[in-house]
Amino acid sequence: MLSYNKVNKVTLVIFLVLLITNYWIDLPIWLYFLLAFTWFNVTALGSSFIQWNYHFTSLNSNKSITKKQIAITFDDGPNPEFTPQVLNLLKKYNAKATFFCIGQHINTYPEIVQDCIKQGHTIGNHTYSHANTFGFFETKKVISELKQTNAIVKEKIGVTLQLYRPAFGVTNPRIKKALQVTGLQSIGWNVRSLDTTSRNVNTILKRITTGLSPGDVILLHDTSAKTILVLEQLLLFLQQQNLESVTIDSLFKIKAYA
Repeated sequence: MLSYNKVNKVTLVIFLVLLITNYWIDLPIWLYFLLAFTWFNVTALGSSFIQWNYHFTSLNSNKSITKKQIAITFDDGPNPEFTPQVLNLLKKYNAKATFFCIGQHINTYPEIVQDCIKQGHTIGNHTYSHANTFGFFETKKVISELKQTNAIVKEKIGVTLQLYRPAFGVTNPRIKKALQVTGLQSIGWNVRSLDTTSRNVNTILKRITTGLSPGDVILLHDTSAKTILVLEQLLLFLQQQNLESVTIDSLFKIKAYA
């Protein structure tokens, strides 16, 4: 698997080889531009696709699991309109899920988060602001956001979060440093529903269920009516396939709270 450090080392070696070769042979300048272009694109993709584990390791799926279990996860809540509907459906189908919550929303709707935990679900840190520019935050700002969310949860809910879902699935060296400081475990996914796009319910459901197998981690968002429709159909599908939806900590046999 490609990693940021390996790509940097390989790029440096190739650059040095080009410089040494250029001492005897006049190499075209475009070779250097090609090297820089390749490095930039590989790093951009590695930063955008959490499954690559490019900057740091995230738990994206557990294919070593022996039980017929998967994990449904929800990002961007709690939402006063849709999260309670999600909880009702999960209760109806006796399913468990993991909610990666935004700190600002937790501060506003702590009772919804409390309901999640009371009903046997797990919650995790999804930054404080979920700003569109989060991937460009300095290390201190990232650390501040993660600590602020954990502090709110500790104050209002009484637990210390151990799990973290990167906003937009973006990773970089600054977030890596923040995770080292805070001790949070990054959680990714290997089944992306794209439920926040313009795709219709049937298309999203097909995208999730095609090839779904034990150990998979599904990404959904408890922020729209469309996701509610997808969720009920998904839970019916899991029931038919004898697949159980469990929390992330149960799927990976890790601790959700300190």
